[in-house]
Amino acid sequence: MITYKIGNSLYLNITNACTCDCSFCVRNKPEGLSCGITLWLDQEPTVEEVLADIKKWDSTELHEFVFCGYGEPMIRTNDVLEICKRLKKNYSQPVRINTNGHGSLISGYDITPELHGLVDSISISLNAKNGQDYQALCKSVYGEESYGAIIDFAIKCKSYVPEVVLSVVDVLPVEDIEACRNLAEKIGVNFRVRHYG
Repeated sequence: MITYKIGNSLYLNITNACTCDCSFCVRNKPEGLSCGITLWLDQEPTVEEVLADIKKWDSTELHEFVFCGYGEPMIRTNDVLEICKRLKKNYSQPVRINTNGHGSLISGYDITPELHGLVDSISISLNAKNGQDYQALCKSVYGEESYGAIIDFAIKCKSYVPEVVLSVVDVLPVEDIEACRNLAEKIGVNFRVRHYG
């Protein structure tokens, strides 16, 4: 399934590949998402296939487009940017990216300037209060250095994306959630606790 709707948001599932293997990830649940949707792809859709799938929906009922599926969308940064350009040209709804914050690590350079004018909101999964905890929980291919890179990515996004959010799942201990909330406040971004499932 390339696109799926939850509420009035249309989600774009463009890859199953990810740079993390989070212990809490919904892709590890046999039932898939809590709404019964499974998002395994036989192959990654092309840009044109994504755009064609979007046209299947009544755009007047949509409040936003969200890059979010079973993988990390920024593994396909160039395709994400191209899709965003076409969305901005053809639709009025805002665009959000849900990401693990590894985009610049994946690309090998700071990608945040390229988000300017194309992305209205970016939600970055933090999920831990420090690098050691992050690696134990999320098992990033980049190791503990991922954590600092995520914070740096969030800070840099502030210059180019109107809304930047650090998020955590609600399975974390309360004190860890509060530590993450304090970090978000310290760097000047929004904070959200996501329900697991």
